[in-house]
Amino acid sequence: MKKILSIFLILSLALISLTGCGNKSADPNKIRIGVSPDPHAKLVGIVVDDLKKEGIDVEIIEFTEYTTPNRALAEGELDANYFQHIPYLNDSIAKENLDLAILGSVHIEPMALYSNKISSIEDLKDNAEIAIPNDTVNGGRALLLLQANGLIKLNKNAGLEATEKDIIENKKNLKFNPLEAAYIPRVLDDVDAALINGNYALEAGLNPVEDGIIIESIDSPYPNIVAVRSGEGDEEKFVKLINALQSDKVKDYIEKNYNGGIVPAF
Repeated sequence: MKKILSIFLILSLALISLTGCGNKSADPNKIRIGVSPDPHAKLVGIVVDDLKKEGIDVEIIEFTEYTTPNRALAEGELDANYFQHIPYLNDSIAKENLDLAILGSVHIEPMALYSNKISSIEDLKDNAEIAIPNDTVNGGRALLLLQANGLIKLNKNAGLEATEKDIIENKKNLKFNPLEAAYIPRVLDDVDAALINGNYALEAGLNPVEDGIIIESIDSPYPNIVAVRSGEGDEEKFVKLINALQSDKVKDYIEKNYNGGIVPAF
């Protein structure tokens, strides 16, 4: 009898577990989307009512850092996320073995170099300290921007994930201080300059066009995308989501409200 009860308990727990997992993403009329506060939450926010009219209920869940949203999506705690560019997603998929896919591109956030101490790169002194993001992809992005403006030279095979080890020329002997991307705006007074991701710059009241000393070109390979789990992108609710985010309404909002701080990528 005890053996029968044990088997029944195991089967019951398994059924509960499977049912719980299924409920995480089973609702065809609801999307829980993980986003960074600005601009991602704002852009999703302006299409919530439009999607509601199409029968889709959108729940916006904000994250203030980059490490959690992809795992939360892969584990079923989210139905989609919108906070990252393509190279970052690809890096997360490779490093964490995540089964995620791109739903579509929405905007580009130009990375820029900011400073409270200098007004041009010519003013950078020898041994100047520069803060850069400490994740592989955005750190490489920062170094590529410095190279594009003649401050350093990288190994020709470095690619998008360049690191300090790939620097083969550094005439000013610049010192790099890798920090968590979200934290970098807070250290502007403590370093000579800092390379800041677009969304964190916006949150800190900085505009790359108006405040950046140097800025990425418009052909940036870093469009911000909506991600979903692999195989789910053709579901009706996700098709409606990306159509809403790639609409003229969103494009007009970006162009009228961000003054070049972000630009449409569709």
